Amino acid sequence: MLVLTRKVGQKIIINNNIEVSVLETRGDTVKLGINAPREVTIYREEIFEEIKKTNQQSQETTQSLDLDQATQIAKASVSEPDKN
Repeated sequence: MLVLTRKVGQKIIINNNIEVSVLETRGDTVKLGINAPREVTIYREEIFEEIKKTNQQSQETTQSLDLDQATQIAKASVSEPDKN
C-alpha cells in the first residue's frame, strides 16, 4: 500500500487519467474529489461490499435454480422413458 500525505488543494494522479484532489479536511474526515473517465467505476467501500454481497446471493440463487431444474428434468426422464 502506498501511503501519501497531502494538503488541501493537492492532488494525486493514478494511471495518467484519474485525478484525486483533497478538497477539505475537517477533524478526522477528508473530502476528496475524483476526476476519472466515465468508464471508470468508483464506489464507496460500503456500497461496493453491498454490491458484491448482492451479486453473490444472486449467483447462489441462480445455481440453486439450475440444480432444481436439472433435478426436475432428470426425474421427468426417469418417470417417462423414451418412446422411441
